[in-house]
Amino acid sequence: MEDLSASNQEAINKDSLMDDAKRSASRQRLRMTLTHSVKDATAAFVLRTKVHGLKHAFSPHKSKSQHLFWLLAIFVCLGLLFTWSRNRILYLLSYPAVTKIYMVWSHNMTFPAITFCNQNLLRVSSLTKADLYHSGYWMDIMHLNHTVNRQSVSMLKLSRHRERMLHLLDFSNYSPPPDHQHNTTEMIDRLGHQLEDMLLDCRFRGENCTHKNFTPIYTRYGKCYTFNSGLDGNPLLTTLKGGTGNGLEIMLDIQQDEYLPVWGDTDETSYEAGIKVQIHSQDEPPFIDQLGFGVAPGFQTFVSCQQQLLQYLPPPWGDCRSEPMDSEYFSTYSITACRIDCETRYLLENCNCRMVHMPGTSTVCTPEQYKDCADPALDFLVEKDNDYCVCETPCNMTRYGKELSMVKIPSKASAKYLAKKFNKTEQYIGDNILVLDIFFEALNYEKIEQKKAYEVAGLLGDIGGQMGLFIGASVLTILEIFDYLYEVFKDKVLGPFLRKRRPQRSTSDNLDFPENPTSPGVTPNHVPSFQDGDDVLQKSRAHVTHSGVTRTVSDSRRTCYLVTRL
Repeated sequence: MEDLSASNQEAINKDSLMDDAKRSASRQRLRMTLTHSVKDATAAFVLRTKVHGLKHAFSPHKSKSQHLFWLLAIFVCLGLLFTWSRNRILYLLSYPAVTKIYMVWSHNMTFPAITFCNQNLLRVSSLTKADLYHSGYWMDIMHLNHTVNRQSVSMLKLSRHRERMLHLLDFSNYSPPPDHQHNTTEMIDRLGHQLEDMLLDCRFRGENCTHKNFTPIYTRYGKCYTFNSGLDGNPLLTTLKGGTGNGLEIMLDIQQDEYLPVWGDTDETSYEAGIKVQIHSQDEPPFIDQLGFGVAPGFQTFVSCQQQLLQYLPPPWGDCRSEPMDSEYFSTYSITACRIDCETRYLLENCNCRMVHMPGTSTVCTPEQYKDCADPALDFLVEKDNDYCVCETPCNMTRYGKELSMVKIPSKASAKYLAKKFNKTEQYIGDNILVLDIFFEALNYEKIEQKKAYEVAGLLGDIGGQMGLFIGASVLTILEIFDYLYEVFKDKVLGPFLRKRRPQRSTSDNLDFPENPTSPGVTPNHVPSFQDGDDVLQKSRAHVTHSGVTRTVSDSRRTCYLVTRL
């Protein structure tokens, strides 16, 4: 029994010594494997990569001078690549844009809105004593206390309306009605030039039209009229051809005899005779005092127009406005809508009222407020205050280019006929009659479009082209580099961590055999002795006993296998 115990103890000691030797050899082998794996991965990357020059720079068959030459060439090419790529990235971040102009032909085109106003605000023949009493101060013919301005009246000596005006200005036996509220809107509507009196002839595409085809609208010129406004419930008119005769042709009597006498410099008196016209789209309100063009009597004016569609880019490529308009008066943003909205708010803040042509339901200024506050404030805003009303260009807008030409009307041959036709004198015809002919030059429109000059796709194409030129690389080459970096990271960083978490082999991993050596068919474990330098495969080789039972120790898997020999 004592011999048996000593034999077992000796076997246990041998197993313990063997496990310690194996663990030490395993740690050394892991360190060697880690170093070799990084070197092997690097060598494999250099051999298989498509980056030009690396094979030559690290080739074992090249001399040292050749290695330096290839390394220098690689760094020079990388420097050029990074410099050019930086230039392209900075160009992208500058948000460049280009403008493209091209013509688009169409089978039919929507006719624009045509707004016109008489240069005269109020008809003198329609003035009443009450009108002069309440608005004489606004017209600068009376003082604020309702007394007559003698200096202004003295200017009426040569006016054909002198007697009538003097009669209306006599307030000696006049007293205004009690609780009378003077309505400025009603006065301008009643005293303005009426289209049914001005319009002598109207044709659109050769067909007759009347004053009912025009929509009344108010501007700073008073009562104006818009053709094809889209606000009267009728569909928008279109034209199928270009050239004269395929648009709007109107003959107007500007009624110079109804013009207010000029007795001073006021906003309500006009030095000019004729009409003011603006061609605009139906989506924007007229801004005729700023954007209109004049048409004189005694001439037939031809206006050849061309539609222009403008599309701008929002910031950072451009400076247009793409957001909807934040206004209680207009739903569609345009420069004119922005200006009118801004002017309305400015007068409400400074005068607590709005002008007749301004949108909204606020109180309309009285003639006294026009004179003392509204007109001076609006003139200051338009001419001098450039900071209050800052209206950005919309990203999409429609405008109409114009070419004007004129001929004299009437001719000597037609003067008598026109005078007889309209029951006027030849002198009256020459002083008051005008013809306006507006048409499309051709059935096409000009599209002016702002586009991005450089985008991410262009940047990638440029950088990819330079990569191919300088280092022969592509996107797949970049993936190769990332794959190599992943292998290095996995071996250097994740490798030791993963191996530490791997279960360690202990003596209990060995198979327990019966300690009785006399058991049939079974022999105790035999641990072979190994010398330093023996092959690893030899160390893991199984020891076979005469009984036919073999125990195999695998260092790599740390598992034991039983092989039973049949």
